[in-house]
Amino acid sequence: MLEIVDLRSDTVTKPSREMRSVMAEAEVGDDVYEDDPTVNLLQERAAALLGKEAALFMPSGTMSNAAAIKTHTHSGDEILLDGQAHSMLYEVGLPATLCQVLTRQFQSLNGVPDVADIADSIHSESLHGAPTTLLVLENTHNRAGGYVIPLETHRVLYELAKERGLAVHLDGARLFNAVAASGVSAKQFAAHTDSVTFCLSKGLGCPVGSVLCGTEAFIRKARRARKMLGGGLRQAGILAAAGLYALDHNIDRLLDDHVNAQRLSDGIGNADGVTLDTTVVPTNMVYVTTRTPAAQFVTELFDRHKIRCGAFSAHRIRFVTHLDVNRQDIDRAIEAICDVGAHPEY
Repeated sequence: MLEIVDLRSDTVTKPSREMRSVMAEAEVGDDVYEDDPTVNLLQERAAALLGKEAALFMPSGTMSNAAAIKTHTHSGDEILLDGQAHSMLYEVGLPATLCQVLTRQFQSLNGVPDVADIADSIHSESLHGAPTTLLVLENTHNRAGGYVIPLETHRVLYELAKERGLAVHLDGARLFNAVAASGVSAKQFAAHTDSVTFCLSKGLGCPVGSVLCGTEAFIRKARRARKMLGGGLRQAGILAAAGLYALDHNIDRLLDDHVNAQRLSDGIGNADGVTLDTTVVPTNMVYVTTRTPAAQFVTELFDRHKIRCGAFSAHRIRFVTHLDVNRQDIDRAIEAICDVGAHPEY
């Protein structure tokens, strides 16, 4: 029996034996009362790592984004975000439903926003229109193929936002992939934000969790939003211990995932049935366009070769590398994709 190679997402990682060990031994308290020492330590570490005053452990990146939007805005405000942003497409309409804000979309090229387009999209408060109060960015940009927003773009957008009275929130679910790819520190990226979140449960290999960072005043308000959203956890130190382990052991190794993603791209560059979005892979994602329906190609990959991946649209597939995928797994995936693509029906 072939073992499954799961390339659907970097969320499918399983905690290592060492991570499970520190979770089992974690000192815990009640985090709603703010007396779980392991959660408090994770929050302190995360805030220092990103150069922010305070941080808040969250169950998920989606809840982090919800709490950030709710904290930065008032009902009836307008926010700006990429039309392909995670908060636009994959958070069940939370800006509108939970935060009661309007969403104005902008378009990006390879995940990098157009500064002039954003400047033209900002609305001042008036008798007739909602004021734009928040700019949401995503780095790395998932739907664009894992591209990194350059530090200079962050700087220019932050200056623009401050001139026009907007807050800036960074959905940095894969921020440390951006760090690994660019050589720019997380603190440098975060310096051009009012709040930033990063996921522990993706490339960093934790079973659960995200951390939201900002000023002390912002985090105090966000804690109330977290409670309102049902995110007040009790003995959460068991989960926070995994986060501490990840910060110590799983950041530097993200480059391995990028190397594996490029190897996958190189290996299927001439495969029949699929066309690469780009031959240069920015981080840990490889997107391809299929000649036949993507869902059918995905099914064949699994049925014939036990390779899992995800259909993102009618003819688009995403492969994501992570710490549970090694070079041998990548080579198996290359052979499988080439085999399925070579069949006449594909």
